[in-house]
Amino acid sequence: MKLYIIPMFIPHYGCQHQCVFCDQRAITGQNYPVLAEDVAKTIKQHLDAIDRPYKIEVAFYGGSFTALPSELQLKLLAPAKEALDRGLIQAIRLSTRPDAISVEIALRLKKNGVQTVELGAQSMDDRVLMAAKRGHSAAAVENAVGILKKVDIKCGLQLMPGLPKEDWISLIKTGQRVVELHPDIVRIYPTVVIKNTPLAELFSQGQYKPLTLSAAVSRSAYLKLLFEQHEITVIRTGLQATEGLSEPGKVLAGPYHPAFGEMVEAFLYSLMVSLVIEKTYPIFSQKLTIHHHPKDHSKVRGISNTNLQSWRAKYGIKECFFIPDWNRQGELVIHFNGLTSIVNKTMLFT
Repeated sequence: MKLYIIPMFIPHYGCQHQCVFCDQRAITGQNYPVLAEDVAKTIKQHLDAIDRPYKIEVAFYGGSFTALPSELQLKLLAPAKEALDRGLIQAIRLSTRPDAISVEIALRLKKNGVQTVELGAQSMDDRVLMAAKRGHSAAAVENAVGILKKVDIKCGLQLMPGLPKEDWISLIKTGQRVVELHPDIVRIYPTVVIKNTPLAELFSQGQYKPLTLSAAVSRSAYLKLLFEQHEITVIRTGLQATEGLSEPGKVLAGPYHPAFGEMVEAFLYSLMVSLVIEKTYPIFSQKLTIHHHPKDHSKVRGISNTNLQSWRAKYGIKECFFIPDWNRQGELVIHFNGLTSIVNKTMLFT
């Protein structure tokens, strides 16, 4: 059964920190407070509009939910808990800061129907966290994950490749520490420079250089592949396009692209094909045949045929045939240079 999310945005509520990258209004597309009546109204509107079976989840995004006064938390959760008890929805999730989780808070969330908590970890490198003015350490992330697991609440982590002071070594260490924590889910949001943030000031002064789009794709692809190889589900790569982020001049720089997640997948498929082609080095055939699942077709070719163009330029491919195969989702059968190879993501970076 597909998941249907009823989103509730609480921009910058509760959070007492000004991280260098943050403008919650731009990210969520709103800047007004959310009341319990708004939650109830939004749930009803969505339920009235659904005409097919889904697993329905109410999700509170942004604003460090558990840093809100406990009374307000309970008021906001109450309409969702009522819908959960009545069987109208099946799950509740929220996002918060790692240092805004305690055993007491986690037990209160559990009692009020919360099944998943996503933590804005951003990095597991204290040097990076300090440069980003996060106000918490990597140890706080580890502590929060331990608490959530102890009370049997599913745990998610949000990571931001490209923060100030991060390099490949830092990113790899972050990935390895996340693997050790083994959260249930991960989101990967490469850092972008948003207008009227401290990071925008650093960027204008030449003190911060954002990742290029290609660099962000490769770093995100590394993390995604690493986590999936350790059975950690990556539910999103790249910021979701919102009205706030789409305003002219709102995103000043950085790897913001509405199809970023597709670009990450295309990059991984490109590596899978290159892995097979380069086995025949220095002799390269001019004909390449790829059997793939129809749903993976655009990812295999790359956005605007970028993968295909790359293979032609790098390996001298003249003819490339894409053959649909409904039994091959996530896997390719490649005929090249008289050889037949079966390749999937598990064969990369091993």
